Amino acid sequence: MDGTALSENAIADMMTNLGRKARDASRILAGTSAATKNAALIAAAKALCESTEAIKTANAKDMEAARQKGLTAAMLDRLNLDDARIAAMANGLQEIAALNDPIGEVISAWSRPNGLKIERVRMPLGVVGVIYESRPNVTADAGGLCLKAGNACILRGGSESFHSSRAILAALQSGLREAGLPETAVQMIPTTDRAAVGEMLTMTKYIDVIVPRGGQSLVERVMRESRVPTFLHLTGLCHTYIHSGADADKARSIVLNAKMRRTGICGATETVLVDETVARHILPPILEDLIKAGCEVRGDAIAQSLNPNVSAVSDEDWDTEYLDAILSVKVVKNIDDAISHITAHGSEHTDAIITEDQSAADHFMDALSSAIVMHNASTQFADGGEFGMGAEIGIATGKLHARGPVGVEQLTTFKYKVRGDGQTRP
Repeated sequence: MDGTALSENAIADMMTNLGRKARDASRILAGTSAATKNAALIAAAKALCESTEAIKTANAKDMEAARQKGLTAAMLDRLNLDDARIAAMANGLQEIAALNDPIGEVISAWSRPNGLKIERVRMPLGVVGVIYESRPNVTADAGGLCLKAGNACILRGGSESFHSSRAILAALQSGLREAGLPETAVQMIPTTDRAAVGEMLTMTKYIDVIVPRGGQSLVERVMRESRVPTFLHLTGLCHTYIHSGADADKARSIVLNAKMRRTGICGATETVLVDETVARHILPPILEDLIKAGCEVRGDAIAQSLNPNVSAVSDEDWDTEYLDAILSVKVVKNIDDAISHITAHGSEHTDAIITEDQSAADHFMDALSSAIVMHNASTQFADGGEFGMGAEIGIATGKLHARGPVGVEQLTTFKYKVRGDGQTRP
């Protein structure tokens, strides 16, 4: 199906059909053994590798269309799939297969004075709806994680990655079939019509949770329109703070990596803060590295005085997730000034401190309510794969149920199993 607009009834019928199939598949997955789910993941990983050329051909169509639309270099990088990235997707599925199966895990257990034995036990959420934009690898990550956690999923990738995501989906469904599981356990909305998203957000009968992974406009729409519970994934307005106790060499290498390794991911640093007592010593080589790497640096008066290529920063910059080779730099009075700035302008995604002062690091990490706080490490490590989760659906910045990388455990809920021997309540 292409991007041709569909009638309201056609959209509703299509989405209801997807929902029914997903709900039926979720009931099967809930009782599926870990061995069978792992077999499906490993078979899907193999199918991905065997489909490398087909996936690259599909991706080439998306890349050409994206270039014609004038997408930025950072957005094109998010969209691009090469041999290494396809192999990484396959490896991610294998890593998910190697994780402990969370379903049936006894989280806690206790006995009551009346003899009742109570257990809190992990169970699947049911059906997970995932809405994402240009990164087609999310198709594999989301499908694999949902399967491992015993959930069916309905995927809605962005129009930019439509062909790529469909090719990846085919490999996932091949793995499901080979393991004897319904291929409807992982489905993708077969149209780019935006009305399908609106319908998806009302499907409380079929979808248990929505995970939006994309830009601010997408997340705001989901927050505004969704009747289905949502794992919030707000903007990745990440900060790296260079404390007065920072090691200059560490600060230099970490900042360059945190900004420039991949500028279009949500864990990329967008603002660097640095204590005024060390700014004139530490900042010059950092600014030189960034500019040499092709980064546009916007800074306050002190930062501008340290390098003629630093342009003036605006108030709007402090609240901007660039997702591009642009960075804001501010000199702050001290650690509390840095914390105040992050609290006022950050998105509670990922924030890092660079310092050799452990007490300062502890204060920074305790004071901020960000989903991920880091000490002496690049914010680009804000990733489920780097956390040992195999992959992630996204970084949840809300405070209910899931926070930080949404991996296998975060895609479960729990129930209570209560065992008695004839007890009645007086």
